[in-house]
Amino acid sequence: MQKKYINWILILVTLLVGLVFTIILALCVGEQNYTLAELTKIIYIKTGMDYTIISEIRLPRIILGLSIGGALSISGLILQGVYRNPLVEPYTLGISGGAALGVVIAIFFNLNTTMGSLFLTFSGFIGSISATFLVYFLSLRKRHLDVNKMLLIGVMISFISSSMIMLLMSITTKENINSILFWTMGSLDETNKYMIKSVWIVSFLGLLLSYLFANTLNALKLGMTSAKHLGIDTGKSIAILFIIASILTGMSVSVAGVIGFVGLIIPHTLRIIIGSDHRILIPASFLGGGIFIILCDVISRKVISPNQLPIGVISGIIGGFVFIFLISRTKVKTM
Repeated sequence: MQKKYINWILILVTLLVGLVFTIILALCVGEQNYTLAELTKIIYIKTGMDYTIISEIRLPRIILGLSIGGALSISGLILQGVYRNPLVEPYTLGISGGAALGVVIAIFFNLNTTMGSLFLTFSGFIGSISATFLVYFLSLRKRHLDVNKMLLIGVMISFISSSMIMLLMSITTKENINSILFWTMGSLDETNKYMIKSVWIVSFLGLLLSYLFANTLNALKLGMTSAKHLGIDTGKSIAILFIIASILTGMSVSVAGVIGFVGLIIPHTLRIIIGSDHRILIPASFLGGGIFIILCDVISRKVISPNQLPIGVISGIIGGFVFIFLISRTKVKTM
């Protein structure tokens, strides 16, 4: 038992070291590159254009990347635990689809122009919450939650949202189409400091709240009936976990757009490496998701520098190839 906890500490320390290395890399690499010595000097002096680049452009992107990556990864982990299926992710269940539809509706009616860019974030969040409640209440049967029915309804909500987005794009203006396409490809270009701070707070609170349900998620691995026998109120617990995952996903999609594979590939990879105990998986997934998104952002800024690729393109390509590799070497089964 003691050896297990020592291994957990080593895993978290390794991920923290990896996060620190990734942050330093993200601060040094870009259109303007810096050595580690130059970066140290810039931070120490705290003046000049170079310090502005570091403090006003790169550091906010890093904080946002850590927040978004951690939130999406934990959201995917929660949903995989609830459904006992390692292939489930927020994009499967219509949560992100609802957020995306909310943003597209706001762009379609030019509400982002008349009410400010922050209204896009609000619209996406409302869309994700609406999709969440729709999936949840349609899955109730005689006041009992049918998890399998919930999964199927979530998939259908995702397809309906995608179809609605295509419909709106087909009848809107070219300017709106460009805005929708740019948003749907994902970006960490958010510059509002209050928004970035809010995203970090919500993401960190999501980490803490989800950790309170670590033992519940471990019990759910045994099945709904076994979890009930262990004293778990499965209906209430699943509802709370689903709300946490929905808030984290809705916030992420609303602020950064559609960034795929984070909620699927990070929990899935870590589960293979460190096991399925959610007491270590939850913090490890948060750190792993943050590292993945920050690295994807670095790559997106360097591939065609001085131009920049959408981060969703990079995460999709890397995540897709990694997932194919993992799936070809492991047996997919319910957890």
